[in-house]
Amino acid sequence: MAAADPLATLNTPQRKAVTFGQPLADGKGVRAGPLLVVAGAGTGKTSTIAHRVAWLVMHGVDPARILLLTFTRRAATEMRRRAHDILRQALDDTLGNRAQTMLQRLAWAGTFHSIGNRLLRHYGRQLNLEPGFTVIDRSDSADLFDNLRQELGYTEQYQRFPRKDTCLAIYSWRVNTQKSLHDTLEQQFNWCLGWEQDLAKLCRAYVERKQRYGLLDYDDLLIYWHAMMNEPKLAQHVAANFDHVLVDEYQDTNRLQGEILKGLRPDGAGITVVGDDAQSIYSFRGAAVENILGFPDAYTPKAEVITLAQNYRATQPILDVSNALMADAPRQHRKHLLSVRGPGGRPQYVTTDELQSQAEFVAGQVLKRREMGVLLRKQAVLFRNASASDVLEVELLRRKVPFVKYGGLKFLEAAHVKDLLAVLRWADNPRNTMAAFRVLQLLPGMGPANAQRIVAELEARNGQFAVLAEVKKPAAALQDLPKLARLLGTLTEPQKPWPGQVALARAWYQPHLERLYEQSHTRIADLDQLEQLSGQFPSRERFITELALDPPNAAGDLSGSPLHDEDYLVLSTVHSAKGMEWDTVYLLNVVDGSFPSEFSTGRTELIDEERRLLYVAMTRARNELYLCQPLKFPLTQQPRNGDAHVYGARSRFVTEKVLKCCEQSAYQGSQNSEGLIVEARAEKIDVAAKLKDMW
Repeated sequence: MAAADPLATLNTPQRKAVTFGQPLADGKGVRAGPLLVVAGAGTGKTSTIAHRVAWLVMHGVDPARILLLTFTRRAATEMRRRAHDILRQALDDTLGNRAQTMLQRLAWAGTFHSIGNRLLRHYGRQLNLEPGFTVIDRSDSADLFDNLRQELGYTEQYQRFPRKDTCLAIYSWRVNTQKSLHDTLEQQFNWCLGWEQDLAKLCRAYVERKQRYGLLDYDDLLIYWHAMMNEPKLAQHVAANFDHVLVDEYQDTNRLQGEILKGLRPDGAGITVVGDDAQSIYSFRGAAVENILGFPDAYTPKAEVITLAQNYRATQPILDVSNALMADAPRQHRKHLLSVRGPGGRPQYVTTDELQSQAEFVAGQVLKRREMGVLLRKQAVLFRNASASDVLEVELLRRKVPFVKYGGLKFLEAAHVKDLLAVLRWADNPRNTMAAFRVLQLLPGMGPANAQRIVAELEARNGQFAVLAEVKKPAAALQDLPKLARLLGTLTEPQKPWPGQVALARAWYQPHLERLYEQSHTRIADLDQLEQLSGQFPSRERFITELALDPPNAAGDLSGSPLHDEDYLVLSTVHSAKGMEWDTVYLLNVVDGSFPSEFSTGRTELIDEERRLLYVAMTRARNELYLCQPLKFPLTQQPRNGDAHVYGARSRFVTEKVLKCCEQSAYQGSQNSEGLIVEARAEKIDVAAKLKDMW
């Protein structure tokens, strides 16, 4: 029986993108120039990339010579899975053995930072970098900045000095955009301009401290990889490992990543990038929309551009309002999304008298849709900033509607997870004094002063763990410190296999967890998840590095306890919702000040990004879309005779063209009882005296 056509499910533009290039006559590869696939929202981007990987393999390209760059580990895993299924179908491989063997060689699939980490382990010595470095996460980077702020005396200034997270944000923006510190402060952190010299000194100290202890942060992985690509001979050596480079979500790349790709493929041979400039919404992380806008002109001859506009997600009326929104955008790769699903209900533009009314309307509609058969988890409420849902959350609790809110605590920010990972990081890099300092303070009687003294002794002895059994120790830690020394000695035995190491560290940590944290049983789920995850990685280094680069969600990421019910509503910022979809979407506060944000109105490029953010929110909806505009916003800390509220203006992005695509209505909530209270003309009651008399 002949194998089925593996490309049969693709539409014409998708098929053109998948088969771009010329298969070689000997059947051992594909010759292709640079290709940009502009994939509109819901147009089957992931399927297109997976089919291209499978098509390249079917035409003789060695999977080991394909570099697939994504923005999450999960995306890379999903593409590998889909490519495997496509190959099975193409090869008529019922058991999947041949397809599995071929896909096992697709080893270079992962995030930019993950691939950068692997390349640096291999080429590190050419960059004067010890391959045994430790990758620290954002939280540890911020803590290191905090320590240096104190050491340099910046916490005792007369005027406030930027906090640790701001210092890290300044450093990260500076290195990812390759702009000067002055331009970084002027454009993004204007209030910090007066501290420019001190911040330069602080950032230099941060770099020196990392180098001293063999630490690399999230940004360093790109900086070192970028440096490799700027050395022609080394860049050629790295590039020679790959015949084809495929990049997902190209609109989210920053300047460093764009230049890394240019260094890998100066002539564009074999490079395919996929993305949607209309969904470029991460400039606050340094993402450069110019990468995707300027990609065709970066090569000579120009890169081929294929546009995917056939939408498989939403009904046409939802796409109509999204198209109308982007029609007024300035520079862009223009596209007009068309729905495969056909007609549906028009989006609703709802004006409410105030925030409470907006909350009542949304909560009422959520419950109404639930009774009509739309599960709560098939509905989502989106907003510009996390605080925008505060009033709604109270209303949902009042109506007993369980919900999840995305944008909360990240897995690696949970204290108990950081504790256990610190043990593994210390074992992996004995020079990692940050991990050592944290682990030592888990012991009873071990405060910062004793921990710092022991860290100094370890540093003087080149990090030999046997020193822990010999140092002067607090009485309360007499038994525990030798146990820690034995654990670290066991974990660092050269012949000690990786499987089981997390269990050993966890067994040592368990009594400390129970002693240090209340309700420790609620934290066990995260440690279970950590131990299960460890089995997916070939080594301790890969485990702790990949976890730092692409952490999973924590059990503590939930704002409520939704699993106590059979269903739950999703609340999310628009940034966190990118890549997701729901049957019904409610968008809060579609007013100037939220869309666009009041902090983005000073620069044209930021206004353009705010339009794209609204577009991303709209295109998350499959069947129903509600755009909510409150008319009044309350003011706090006003004098007694001051205004109680301000009026919100309709978002400048909601033009007449956009409104014509919507059904308009108004909703007035229940009367605010506080507005009915008048000053009582009655005898005053001395409640304070009554309270005193009770005692």
